[in-house]
Amino acid sequence: MKKFILLTIVLGFATALTASAADAKANWTTLCAKCHGQDGKGQTNIGKRLGCKDYSDAKVQAALTDDAIAKAIKEGVTKDGKTLMKATEGLSDADVTALTAYMRSLKQ
Repeated sequence: MKKFILLTIVLGFATALTASAADAKANWTTLCAKCHGQDGKGQTNIGKRLGCKDYSDAKVQAALTDDAIAKAIKEGVTKDGKTLMKATEGLSDADVTALTAYMRSLKQ
């Protein structure tokens, strides 16, 4: 019986992690890809115009902390008084963490 309960808990966590990864990819596609590109390279028309960084580049990612990424997602990005990225509303802290991890997974 104890093994069954332990197995159920482990499977529950695995399912939650898989769902979180799927949600993060869906959030990236819906909220981020139009500028940053599905691959994170920022080579979309909007991304090129805004000067989006190439998040597939290990050096670019190394220069960013997870806290900085989360702050950009939650608060947006401005430069010289111009909004480059709007704050993303409606995401929970867990969603932001998952989206940050997804962005990290784009590194080549």
